[in-house]
Amino acid sequence: MRNISREKEKAEEYLKSMDLKRLTWVCLLLAVISLVCYPASVTAGDIVHDDDSAPKKPGCENDFVLVKVQTWIDGVENEEFVGVGARFGTTIVSKEKKAQNDHLTLADPRDCCSMPKKKVFPFLLPNTFNAYSGDVIMVDRGHCKFTTKANIAEAAGASAVLIVNNQKELYKMVCDPDETDLDIHIPAVMLPQDAGASLEKMLMNSSPAVSVQLYSPRRPLVDVAEVFLWLMAVGTILCASYWSAWSAREAAMEQDKLLKDSVDEIPNAKDVGGSGIVDINTASAVLFVVIASFFLVVLYKLMSYWFIELLVVLFCIGGVEGLQTCLVALLSRWFKHAGESFIKVPFFGAISYLTLAVFPFCVTFAVIWAVYRKDSFAWIGQDILGIALIITVLQIVHVPNLKVGTVLLSCAFLYDIFWVFVSKKLFHESVMIVVARGDKSGEDGIPMLLKIPRMFDPWGGFSIIGFGDILLPGLVIAFSLRYDWLANKSLRAGYFLWAMFAYGFGLLITYVALNLMDGHGQPALLYIVPFTLGTFLTLGKKRGDLKVLWTRGEPERPCPHVQVQHSQELNEEK
Repeated sequence: MRNISREKEKAEEYLKSMDLKRLTWVCLLLAVISLVCYPASVTAGDIVHDDDSAPKKPGCENDFVLVKVQTWIDGVENEEFVGVGARFGTTIVSKEKKAQNDHLTLADPRDCCSMPKKKVFPFLLPNTFNAYSGDVIMVDRGHCKFTTKANIAEAAGASAVLIVNNQKELYKMVCDPDETDLDIHIPAVMLPQDAGASLEKMLMNSSPAVSVQLYSPRRPLVDVAEVFLWLMAVGTILCASYWSAWSAREAAMEQDKLLKDSVDEIPNAKDVGGSGIVDINTASAVLFVVIASFFLVVLYKLMSYWFIELLVVLFCIGGVEGLQTCLVALLSRWFKHAGESFIKVPFFGAISYLTLAVFPFCVTFAVIWAVYRKDSFAWIGQDILGIALIITVLQIVHVPNLKVGTVLLSCAFLYDIFWVFVSKKLFHESVMIVVARGDKSGEDGIPMLLKIPRMFDPWGGFSIIGFGDILLPGLVIAFSLRYDWLANKSLRAGYFLWAMFAYGFGLLITYVALNLMDGHGQPALLYIVPFTLGTFLTLGKKRGDLKVLWTRGEPERPCPHVQVQHSQELNEEK
């Protein structure tokens, strides 16, 4: 009894030190959930859609393709830009070795809405001379139709026309519904505003020998990066679920042990088994999505360089805490004494010696990542910190039953769809996509993403997935494994295997949709939630466990204390 009391006092002291930590993790969870993002292939820029009212027709039926504009100065390869091919004109070659190297020049007038002002023989008719014979001409957008510019450029002998947009985005050049003059035999490419400025500066500061190559390499149907990202997301939930279930089972066993050893005093189950755990209720599940929407709008409106820097600091704090928690849990198997010996630290309370030893390494790792986060290899550190953060949140935050899980995923399902698709109607652009990429900030996007560089894609970029697309389904999947273990269900007879399979399949369908949609961002929860939640609810209904899953969230277990008392009464009667 004396040992039990000592252990209980030690546990209570430790629980007091965990209050601040639990509050911190709840805040971090809210911040992370507010950044639910879509898996996407992040390339050179966003393509503005404007072809809904202009369907394909003869002479204007090209597929929209990204085009590489490789520059050469005096025969030396220089900077490369990315544009988008028009619906009209000839198709652009896909292989670089087949692309012609043509001289680049500025149109005069710059908008190319009238015949070029070149010194020609006055007796020649305007439509018979080749002012830009074989040249690729660069023109400004505006004052006339895209097809008009292309027709005039072709009449002047140009081999291709580069139309510079008046914004930083790429724009899909289409034909008006009533247009008929569509027999255009040169390629037309739209370039973003910053690319046009760079090309113009190059022409002004260099000798006349500036030339370009236009080609549109095809991207692979499936990139290895997507496969690894899928494995990363599934593996993160797998590890977090087993850790959460193991901790729940250990807590249940410890509770049973204390109940058996103590007949006179029954410990409070919350004090014994709830150390460091935050349970979500229905109200908080709805509140998460409301706060997430508010925070997302704030990010969208205040997106700037300093705001991204603030997010980097917050991510580093969360990453340090997550990495430290994971390392301490892992190393405590070999350094058990250091993990169970505590020292009181001002403000933080009781901290184990193992935590103090690991903390400097975690801080150093996060600082190094923050300093070098713009380098090509920085994605590795970001993924390590992100995975550790997700696993730790899934360990600390629990869904108590299927009812709360259903409300949480349903709200997140609507949230994801709204801020990826519907927000375009209200803000004239997808708020989720803008925030995920970090537009208007001069940075490469928010750090609350797992990312892997596209390895065999000629367009480069990253395949990414938001934390929320792993965290939110992960809360329900971790709950399924905790239930299976407490109910002593086998892997096949339980719910975890099927929920895990449903999540993986839903994420796979997301990437299929991503490729079918030409690389444009897709809300992952649009596909993941119906598969994961639908599978769980269907199996629960079929097996007759739905009522218990929906309300209690755990199977009924016999009380060891009652069993001990009953056994003692039988012995006394004898």
